[in-house]
Amino acid sequence: MQLRRWAGAATLTVALGCSHAGPSTPRVVLVQPSGTQVPANLLRISIRFANQVEGPLLPRITLLRADGREIQEPFLEQELWSPDGKVLTFLLHPGRVKSGLQARAEMGPILSAGDDVSLAIDGHPIKRWRIGPTDEAGPVAWAWKVSAVRAESLQPLVVDLDGPIDGRDSGYLAIADAGGRRVAGRTRLTVGESAWTFTPDARWRAGAYKLVVRGTLEDPAGNRLGSRFETSIYPPPGPAADAVVPFAAISPRSGAAR
Repeated sequence: MQLRRWAGAATLTVALGCSHAGPSTPRVVLVQPSGTQVPANLLRISIRFANQVEGPLLPRITLLRADGREIQEPFLEQELWSPDGKVLTFLLHPGRVKSGLQARAEMGPILSAGDDVSLAIDGHPIKRWRIGPTDEAGPVAWAWKVSAVRAESLQPLVVDLDGPIDGRDSGYLAIADAGGRRVAGRTRLTVGESAWTFTPDARWRAGAYKLVVRGTLEDPAGNRLGSRFETSIYPPPGPAADAVVPFAAISPRSGAAR
């Protein structure tokens, strides 16, 4: 009888212990910025998980220095989830990223050039970065290099950007034909979000095209196309303006693509 009571108590203890166990660490598919270096004024981070994540996650995320010390209060307490519940986007606290604000004066900047930091969930590092200089320039569309494409082919168009853009902004670039109609296709960001690839659904037609860039496109530091995150609010920046980069699909019968 005593043995049975002991076995029953042990079973209950195990069951109660399991019920109080913390949630398992979700499996990470991708962290953006995905490159090895980020600017000292990094503003935005995105994490893609293998499955939908339940419950608040930001309290379980930390930013660690190279010696393992935790950086105190680095994030804005707001979780931005994708509709499918698999991508979490959050901000480093803007009050400590942008110069001249009270939070930065009292607590100091979050990141400093030359440092190494790790992003961790439940204490497990999921991404490491080297901290580079502050980036205040923002994307410059006219400096991008657009690859040549052959007409009558499904050749991907590759755009080498002048620097990484925000990982969630892939859809802020589009291809339009000479008549201004959007060309259907698949897009992706590679090389640490510093290259944009477009693969058309239908073969290229010989003639003029244009790469259209939405004016609200941002880089990881929050600089927009044509404006900077550090810009003073006096006067406020003007409305976002789209950019257009022309290119052409060259017919193979007219000679080699330039």
